Order: sequence, then structure tokens, then C-alpha cells
Amino acid sequence: MSILRRKSVEDVLAQGDSDEHGAAGAASGQLARRLTVWDLIGFGIGIVIGTGIFTLTGLQAKNNAGPAIVVSFVVAGVVSLLAALCYAELASAVPAAGSSYTYAYTTIGEIFAWIIAWDLILEFALGAAVVARGWSGYLLGVFPFLPTALFGEHSVINLGAVLIVAVLGAVAIKGIKESAWVTNTLVVIKVSVCIFVIVVGLFFVQKANLVPFVPPSKPLPASEQLGGLTAPMWQFLTGAAPTSYGMVGVFIAAAVVFFAYSGFEAVANLGEETKNPKRDMPLGLLGTLGICTLLYVGVCFVLTGMVKYTDLSEGDAVAQVFRDVGLGWAGVLIGLAAIAGLTSVILVDIVTMGRIGFALARDGLLPPAFRKVHPTWNTPVLMTSLTIGVVMVLAAFVPLGTLAEMVSIGTLFAFLVVSIAVPVLRVTRPEMQRPFRTPFSPVVPVLSGLCCIGLMANLATETWLRFLIWLAIGLVIYFGYSRRHARLADPVAFDQRFRDEAAIPRD
Repeated sequence: MSILRRKSVEDVLAQGDSDEHGAAGAASGQLARRLTVWDLIGFGIGIVIGTGIFTLTGLQAKNNAGPAIVVSFVVAGVVSLLAALCYAELASAVPAAGSSYTYAYTTIGEIFAWIIAWDLILEFALGAAVVARGWSGYLLGVFPFLPTALFGEHSVINLGAVLIVAVLGAVAIKGIKESAWVTNTLVVIKVSVCIFVIVVGLFFVQKANLVPFVPPSKPLPASEQLGGLTAPMWQFLTGAAPTSYGMVGVFIAAAVVFFAYSGFEAVANLGEETKNPKRDMPLGLLGTLGICTLLYVGVCFVLTGMVKYTDLSEGDAVAQVFRDVGLGWAGVLIGLAAIAGLTSVILVDIVTMGRIGFALARDGLLPPAFRKVHPTWNTPVLMTSLTIGVVMVLAAFVPLGTLAEMVSIGTLFAFLVVSIAVPVLRVTRPEMQRPFRTPFSPVVPVLSGLCCIGLMANLATETWLRFLIWLAIGLVIYFGYSRRHARLADPVAFDQRFRDEAAIPRD
């Protein structure tokens, strides 16, 4: 009953590549291998480019970084790249549903794997609800004749958010290939608009707007200091006065805009559904990150070059700068692109949550019903349906506001665990086949982990407290149910239950 018990890599690979339990595998089903490298990149861009570039850019440029928001995105991108190199090694060697949860289970033990899974639930499920409400708000902006009681952040019941979650949930349940087709279509739309913003915006960039590139640091006014818990963790611990701008502001902005990169690790959750994961998983992860970073840097440069950073909107800055230079029609186009961007984020969030729950149930950490896969669609229907229901309720009634910092701290924590897992597996399993190897290990994984800790230290203290409360709730569930029912608690009895379930005729 040790909380540090670990799954073997062979066990993980057997679950994904073959029917490990003989006829018992029919009870849980098999995820179908239907995805190519371009599908993986489509899913990656689909979840990465969304609320981050359309909302956080203007907010952080105005309040913390100025034109150096470009540097903030580069810093966040470099940290993501380091983590992606670690993900690429593990995803190619252990192509399994669950991504960092599975990697933690094979390296540092069950309790840490559960914590990571609980952390991923926070990132993807809550993130989908936030984005759904944002989708409803953007739709109201493009079509202002819609009733405000049912659409937008001030609605009584956010029907717009509920409807988009229901529609995309149906797509996610129908099949992974259908989800990939819808995602890739939306990705083409929003990438095209991002390129439009960069190319057209370059003609309106003025050098004066980019000077000073890094605004001088200044203390926050007393009216903006909402309390000690709103300060970054390092300032709270050291007692330093809260400031904005300067290099401190650049790194504070980097910690927040890291939200814009969150989700690329969702690609690693699709390892069991990829035709050639040993080759395609590294290409999918690194390709996603490279394309998104280039687009982010280009949009940030144009945004702060077209309008003085102090005049940027904190809501729809990308559309606003085009209105300010007399291209109001472009604002509508960008609004439509934002809707497409948010739509794909919601869809990939739902798909990813289904795979995380499937992996947990297959290991016994969730009830066995959640590991059932539809015989025709090859999707974890029950887990996906539960995700849809929870997201719909949250999106309908809870004014979540901006939870970018919560998503950032969850993502950074997952990255930290993956960074640790790479050198641990190098030592404990040196003979394991690694189609992709993280370069300069253990230097790159250690650097990745330190960068993650550094960015986490720049997040608000209250964000840390909320995160710790969420983890405490997860630990109650683990010790109350998961620890006793895990497959590793009694593998023989667990496998017998698998065989018994397989003997039940299926429709």
C-alpha cells in the first residue's frame, strides 16, 4: 500500500500497444491509432492559441512590461521549449494517455502521479469553463443584438457558453478523427488571422511607440496595491515593495503570459491514438511550440508598435489597435478569429480531459466505469460526458473572471514534474528505448525545472494558496478512494476484475 509504488514502463507500453489482459481488454476498450503528425500540431495550436494572445497581451503590456512584452513571451517560450524537450523524450518512449501523470507514475511514484493528474484536471476542466464564457462574450461583441441575459459575462445563465460546450462535447464523443478535423479547420482560420495582424500591422508600426522598450521600474500606487497576497510570491517572502515595469515587470508578465503557452502538453495525451508516436510525438510537440512562439512574438511587436502601450485596451487590445488606426473592419475579423480560437481551445480541453480520466480509471485511481471505451467511436464516453456536464454547469453560472494565473501555476507544476522525470528515468532505466533524447541531459531538464520554479515564484501569493487548497482536496480523494482501489494495491485481484468484466457480453 505504499504511496510511492510505481508502474513499470513495460506495463504502460503494454496497455497502449496491445491487449495486456487478454480478453479483459474488451471491457476497457482500446483507443484507436488514427492521428498523424499534422493532426498533433493541429491539436497543439488549437489549444495554445486562444485567450492568451487575444486578451493577456494588452493587459500585461499596459500594466507590467510595456513593449518588452515581446521579451516576456520569449522568456515564457524558452521555458516552454525546455519543458517540451523533456516531454518529447518521454512521449516518444512512453506514448500513453495521461502524459505527465503517466510519466510521474513510472518515475517518482503513485502519490505524485495523482497530484499531477489532479493538477491537470484543474488546468483543462476549469480552463474549458473559463474559455467557454470568453467565447460567449466574444460572440456578443461580434453580434451585439444577442440578449445580454444569455450571452456575455453579465448574463444570468450563460446560455452561449453552455451551447458551445454541448456542441463541442458531442464532437469529442463522436471520435478523435472528427475532433481533429474540426480543430484543424479552426486552426487554419486563427493562424491566418494572426498572420494578417502581423503583416498588415507592420505598416502602422511607429518607432516612438516602442520607446522606451523596457519602461523604467516604478512602485505601484497605493490604490493598486490590493494587499500582500496579491504580490508575487518572491516579493511576499522578501518584503520587497510591489513594482511594475523594468525587468521585474517583464518577468512578472512572463509568468502570467505563460498561460498563453499552456496546453501544448495536451499533445502528449494523444500518444495512444497516434499512428507513429515514436517519430510524431516529438515533431508534434516541438512543431506546436515553434509555430506558436513565432506568431506570439510577431503579434506582440505589432501591437505595441501600433499604439502606445499605456493606451492599450485591457480586454480586446488586438482588435482595438486596428480600430485606432482606422481599420475598424479588421476588428470584426479579429473578433471572428478569437471565436474560432476559443472554440478549438474548448474542444481540445474536453478531448484531453477524457484521456486523463481514462488513464486514471485504467489504473484503478477512478471508478472502473470511466475506463470504458465506446465500441464504435473508440472514445471514453462516460469520462468525456462527465467533463462536459461539469464544464457546462461552471460556464453557465460561475463568473470565473480571469484565472490565467491558476492555469499557469498548474501548467508549470506539471512541467516541473516532467523535467524531474527525464533524468530519473535515465538513471533508473538506462536501457529503455528513447527514439528522441533530450539534448544535454541532465542540464536541460534541471534548467527547465529551475525556470519553472522561477516563473512560479512570480505568481501571486493568493494563487499559490488557491493551488495548495485544490491539491489538499485531491489528497483527500486519493487517501479516501484511489489508494485502496489502485491496480498496484492488488494487481492479481484487479486483473481478475478485468477478466470478469470482459466476460460480460457487449452490445
